[in-house]
Amino acid sequence: MAGHSDTQGFWILADVPIEDIYESVEGALARLRAGEENLAIHSNCGTNFATAGVLAGLAGGLAMFGAGARTRDKLERLPLAILLATGALILAQPLGLLLQERVTTSGRPGALRVVEIVASQRGHFRAFRVATRG
Repeated sequence: MAGHSDTQGFWILADVPIEDIYESVEGALARLRAGEENLAIHSNCGTNFATAGVLAGLAGGLAMFGAGARTRDKLERLPLAILLATGALILAQPLGLLLQERVTTSGRPGALRVVEIVASQRGHFRAFRVATRG
């Protein structure tokens, strides 16, 4: 099972009956409305990946700062780059979740409502388009 959201709703990729999708979507919306805002936060959100990429990239760049022009000079900095990038990835896990919770994702549905759910076949995958408004 996998999913992807966008500005018009979200997709669910799963080989399940459409009735299960209706039940799960309505149940999740009811739980969000009841205050379970943490349901909107997920470790595989793009915010978390972007945070990890930015921090690891900056760490790698920092490790190469001041390295000589020769390839050998840069290769000698590789262990430092790996160490700093690893540290950045460790830091990115809680930071990405925090950014997702406070900046990029809201667990408050407000007037959000499900408009329709449409099943389709995407290659070998069964997909469900859940259109939302509000």
